[in-house]
Amino acid sequence: MKPAIKRIAVLFGCLTFAASCKKEEEQMTKIPAPVAKKQAKKLEKHGDVRVDDYYWMNDRENPEVISHLKAENAYYAKITEHTTDFQTALFEEMKGRIKEDDASVPYKNNGYWYITRFETGQQYPIYSRKKETLEATEEVMFNGNKMAKGHEFFNLGGIAVSPNNELAIFGVDTVSRRQYTLQVKNLITGEVFDDKIENTTGGAVWADDNKTFFYTKKDATTLRSDKIYKHTLGTSESADELVFHEEDETFGTYVYKTKSKKYIIIGSYSTLTSEFQILRANDPNGKFRMFSPRQRGLEYSIAHYGDDFYVLTNKDGAINFKLMKTKEGATASDHWEEFIAHRDDVLLEDIDIFKEYYVLSERKNGLNKLKIIRWDGTDSYYLPFESETYTAYVSTNPDFDTEILRYGYNSMTTPTSTIDFNMATKEKEVKKEQEVMGGSFDKENYLEQRVWATARDGVKIPMSLVYHKNTELTKNTPVLQYAYGSYGATIDPYFSTIRLSLLNRGFVFALAHIRGGQYLGRPWYESGKLLKKKNTFTDFIDCSKFLVSENYTSSEHLYAMGGSAGGLLMGAVVNMAPELYNGVVAQVPFVDVVTTMLDDSIPLTTGEYDEWGNPNEKEYYEYMKSYSPYDNVSAQEYPNMLVTTGLHDSQVQYFEPAKWVAKLRELKTDTNFLLFDINMDAGHGGASGRFESLKEVAKEYAFLLDLEGKID
Repeated sequence: MKPAIKRIAVLFGCLTFAASCKKEEEQMTKIPAPVAKKQAKKLEKHGDVRVDDYYWMNDRENPEVISHLKAENAYYAKITEHTTDFQTALFEEMKGRIKEDDASVPYKNNGYWYITRFETGQQYPIYSRKKETLEATEEVMFNGNKMAKGHEFFNLGGIAVSPNNELAIFGVDTVSRRQYTLQVKNLITGEVFDDKIENTTGGAVWADDNKTFFYTKKDATTLRSDKIYKHTLGTSESADELVFHEEDETFGTYVYKTKSKKYIIIGSYSTLTSEFQILRANDPNGKFRMFSPRQRGLEYSIAHYGDDFYVLTNKDGAINFKLMKTKEGATASDHWEEFIAHRDDVLLEDIDIFKEYYVLSERKNGLNKLKIIRWDGTDSYYLPFESETYTAYVSTNPDFDTEILRYGYNSMTTPTSTIDFNMATKEKEVKKEQEVMGGSFDKENYLEQRVWATARDGVKIPMSLVYHKNTELTKNTPVLQYAYGSYGATIDPYFSTIRLSLLNRGFVFALAHIRGGQYLGRPWYESGKLLKKKNTFTDFIDCSKFLVSENYTSSEHLYAMGGSAGGLLMGAVVNMAPELYNGVVAQVPFVDVVTTMLDDSIPLTTGEYDEWGNPNEKEYYEYMKSYSPYDNVSAQEYPNMLVTTGLHDSQVQYFEPAKWVAKLRELKTDTNFLLFDINMDAGHGGASGRFESLKEVAKEYAFLLDLEGKID
């Protein structure tokens, strides 16, 4: 990379911006960046010694740490001061596309229609219901706007209505550490009971008696979901019965109820292994019965129908999963019988069960497929989708005895639709299409396509692109390339009203479906994890090279973005191929891989050994160290960079990006921007509230558009 030349090209390439850009350059030289103190700490493993000069930042209670983070925020504010008005304009522009007085499509469950709606000017949803018909009087269950008053952060989750429709469990997080306090509300009288349970996952499951519920507690230090408790209304938390303790530190646990409402299920999960226990919902004081004991490498999930369970599993080497069936009374894996065979070219992702039909969610050649099948075998068909850059998914379907399947559809140019499809008549009704407010949006003004880059090992890597039809694709076209690439998580091509602010200013958005996700089936994931993790990074780089070689853009106008594990991707990429990018946005990045994975007191660590490897084993330690962004920062030139985090992040602790930025400041040899923006009130998901998060997006977009000389 040639940062000085690139800087001149970006800042002075457009004469209309020359004067303001020169002022910006001068301002940069006058404002010193924060310099973190160095306090060497030796970290030794397998005879290898790493020296971490910024390990001291791990202590959030240390006033020096908070002072340093505030200094970084002050530096960010000063350097970007010239974009403040533009950020505000971007925020208002993005907010202006969102329908403020909006509401979800109502769905019916147990005699009530449930609706989530927003009111103009309000940040949080209102949860309401109507009895039997949509013409009935609205009953407001929870008003998030009133509940959020006095809190910098607020999240309401896990609303669970009792079988008799009179009570609701709800969870509240006001810190953004994903540690929820459970309470119970009487929906008839409005009374909130004294029952209060701290440090939960936010969800709970009612038994049929309307007074007993089961919930999941978290370890206070690691935040691992490790215990299932039973609570009886009117008693204190201290009286709750421990039903299950997941003692294996590489597993987490959770509890839910089957759609048939017959069983309460306790699930245990790790990256590679799953296990379930079952209890009849009408017998809350009974003992959970093992469904099928865990076997390392055996993954399965269960759905109940009639007298049988249907098991989605990778048993017997079914890498793309198959569906099996077993009787209620004989659930161990040796009783499972094949129902739908494994297919090499189709990933079987899920099954949704109805009285007369079942619906399979599949993925073939990267594309979502929804297959509807009658239980009696008299009909079987796929819903037709024509695009290569779309997302289709089964939506909220709590009703078991219905012919209506509710599903969602969108593409990179098409707003999201909620559709009710009659599985018997094959007629569909679009219940709602997402409104893009402001009056200027026309999907015909945008183009979408899927292209395939060739990775260095010959594998074809798909990318989904979207851009305005008036955007000319040349070496001067700005492209934002985005990816995630971990945990088998697939980011499907999706519509975004927010993204329009880039597309309308000449950007191309490129979503790279790199290995480590599951876009092309489970083998796609397996080839981007553990000792093959570097495929994720080189895939992204090779996609970038494809975009440059095919004249979609050039390195002077190519940008990269990723968050969390996608932030790790950003960190690896800027170490490996910094010359390819003019700017990089790393959101809440997981960048200190070795140190974090060696510290089993940090949230999520032990449960992720099967994703990244266990560095207590030398082979994994050495491989991890070879790509860990923090460990591989070197004295070289880096692109312009914006790094973000939240002080209360429970997924990727704030100190990872803090240390990374400090080390980058120390070693990088360029004069490009390195900006660090810390939300002192939020966690991994950023700001709460419907619109507050847009302010964070506006900062990121302003950073990119400023580098392109496109500040309005």
